[in-house]
This record gives sequence, C-alpha cells and structure tokens, in this order.
Amino acid sequence: MAHPKRRQSTTRRDKRRTHYKAVVPQLAKDATSGEMHLYHRAHWHEGKLYYRGKVVMEKEVEQTEEN
Repeated sequence: MAHPKRRQSTTRRDKRRTHYKAVVPQLAKDATSGEMHLYHRAHWHEGKLYYRGKVVMEKEVEQTEEN
C-alpha cells in the first residue's frame, strides 16, 4: 500500500486547496410573488409553494372542532 515517505509541507497542501471556494448562490426574482429564491428550486410564500411562477401546492391549515 502506497504512503508518502516524507511529510508534505503546509504550503503544498494549501496550494492544492486553493481551488475549493465558497460560491455565492445565484438568486432569481419570482415574477408572480416578487420573492427572491434559488434557481430551479420551489419556494414558499404566504402559505403557497411556487415553482416557475406557478402555484404547485397550498399549505393545509388544520381546523379544530369547537363544541
């Protein structure tokens, strides 16, 4: 099984890791609700689930019986 004969320096290690960067997510503004959301993701707004400007699902509100 291969393993290094010498310890790799921190400089060499850090040079390799320079390519791993945090990227700011790309946001879009929904045409219907005006809400900012991630691309290709459904988002909730006022109890409704929107995807591509259309209502996909509505949140059900549980009603309790009053006697």
